[in-house]
Amino acid sequence: MPHNPVGWFEIYVQDMARARAFYEAVLEIRLEQLPGTGVEMWAFPMLPETAGAPGALVRFEGMPSGGNSTVVYFVCADCAVPAARVAAAGGSVFKEKFAIGPYGFIALVKDSEGNLIGLHSMQ
Repeated sequence: MPHNPVGWFEIYVQDMARARAFYEAVLEIRLEQLPGTGVEMWAFPMLPETAGAPGALVRFEGMPSGGNSTVVYFVCADCAVPAARVAAAGGSVFKEKFAIGPYGFIALVKDSEGNLIGLHSMQ
């Protein structure tokens, strides 16, 4: 397979303004609206020529947020840093930074919509 196995991700939300504010504050990024999709979508910054999967926040009638069994991991320099911004952005820390052996560290947090997401770093 000449590419990463994950090609796209979507995080379903109920309150787009609240969800956008959460991710922009915690990850210190700006999301960009994707027009013409038929649903409200706001994309995470995408760099097509680099590794990793692009994705977006999606508000889609009939698709509830939270309670899902998929965890999206965001790459960080030190996962404890964005985890420390979670509560102020309207989320909660599920599990503080912990080691995952030779694979680095992760922190698990719930976003403003109740979705569980991961933060990953090598330090």
